[in-house]
Parts: sequence; C-alpha cells; structure tokens
Amino acid sequence: MGGYSLFQMWEPFRQSLIAGQLFYVEQANKRLLSQFDDIKGEADKAAERWLEENSQYFDPDRHDPGEFEERAYDASVEFYGLMCDLREQTKLSVVAGMYHEWEKHLRKWMTGEIRHWHIGGIVAEKVWTVDVGKLVDLLESLGWKIRSQAYFSKLDACRLVVNVYKHGKGRSLNDLKQLYPEYLSDPLVHIGGVFSGINYLDYDHLSVSDGQLQRFSDAIVSFWKDVPENILDREDLEVPGWFAKVMLDDQRAASRQQGGPNL
Repeated sequence: MGGYSLFQMWEPFRQSLIAGQLFYVEQANKRLLSQFDDIKGEADKAAERWLEENSQYFDPDRHDPGEFEERAYDASVEFYGLMCDLREQTKLSVVAGMYHEWEKHLRKWMTGEIRHWHIGGIVAEKVWTVDVGKLVDLLESLGWKIRSQAYFSKLDACRLVVNVYKHGKGRSLNDLKQLYPEYLSDPLVHIGGVFSGINYLDYDHLSVSDGQLQRFSDAIVSFWKDVPENILDREDLEVPGWFAKVMLDDQRAASRQQGGPNL
C-alpha cells in the first residue's frame, strides 16, 4: 500500500473550513462583542437612571444631595462590574464555540478519510473520543509535524482555556498556570505583595483579550491552511499504540463476524 493517500484535504473543503472560521469571528465581533464597546458610557447612564428613579424619594429637608449622588455612583460601579463580567463570559463562550467547532471538524475529517481504507466502527469511535493530543500524535506519526508549527502553541493554549472555562479547577488549570499564565488575570499585579502571583490565581481569573481571541482564530485558520493535500502511507510507518490497538480490535471483530479464527 506504499504511496497510498491515508488522509486527503480537498481544496474546496479546506477553503470552506477557513471561510467558516473567518465568518464566525467576524459575526461574533459584530453581533456580540461590539455590544460591550461603551461600558463606561452605559454605566454613566445607569447612574442617571438611578437618580431619575429615586428622585421622588429625595427630601431636601432630610437628605444630603451628596448622599444621593454617591448612591447613584455606586449603582454605576455595580453596573460597570457586572457588564465587564458579562463581556468576559461572552468572550470566553465565543472562544469555546470556535474551538469546539474546530475540534469537531478535525474529528469528522479524520474519520471520513479513514473510512476510505479501513472498515470497522471501533477506530472511528475512538477518533471521536480520544484527547486531541492523541490525534496530533497520530498525524505526526504520519509525517505532519504539527507541534513544531507556530500556530500549535495557540491551539494548545485555546484548548486549556476552554477546559478551564468549562470545568474550573483541575489539570487544565494547572497546565495553564505553568504553560500559558498570560490567560489568567492577576487583579493585584500592580500592588504586589504576598497574595499576588500565579499561585494565587484560580479559574475565576481566566481572561482573554480581544487580541488573544483573534490570535486563537488565526491559529485555527493557519492549521487548516497547513493540512497537507495528501498524507501518504509508507513502509516504515509506525502509528501510536492506541491507534494500532483499535485497528486490531476492528480486524478481530470483522473476523468473528465472518466466522474466522479469533485472533
């Protein structure tokens, strides 16, 4: 089977994946994130609304005007904080959405290509369920050196950010602290002291800037651009153990169905 194409990227399909990613980010910025462009102005309006709604309770004989102004300011500060939190949650949900779409497209493409040269459902099921890192191991064993590409670190960071956003504490948070601490915002960084630093940061300090979101998107686009047109079989091919095992499991299952020997 030397020289046989194991994975093939059809150019129109590649372009559709890239176009879909570009559209996703463009529309997310236009329809979702742009709503947070003027949080400060909206917070000022929240203070004005508070004064309008509570002016009927103001008694000049009993109330200090400064007290009402202060309470209106507190309302604006609360509104500003809530909107900042909502902006961050919206941004993280956009990141999670585009990462999950990339991952699903990758798994679907791989299983579709595998069906051209392998019969059996065990391999396909495994490709849909293993960690993305194992899929990268498989593709690298076939000659596509993904981890050495500039976009890989951004994809890896995106994976960890999404896992921390979804699960909170755990291995992904620890890995993010060690490998990509720039996605954890330290509120005390300008003050310093014993309670500042990476060891005191938790999942609720997760933060992604507009620029970081764009770089995640750029990494996904770069990944699809980098997929080889053909990934070929070769005589010295050695696939990862997990893939070799499920290939053998499919062969055994097919043999049993045909009444052959139980290998």
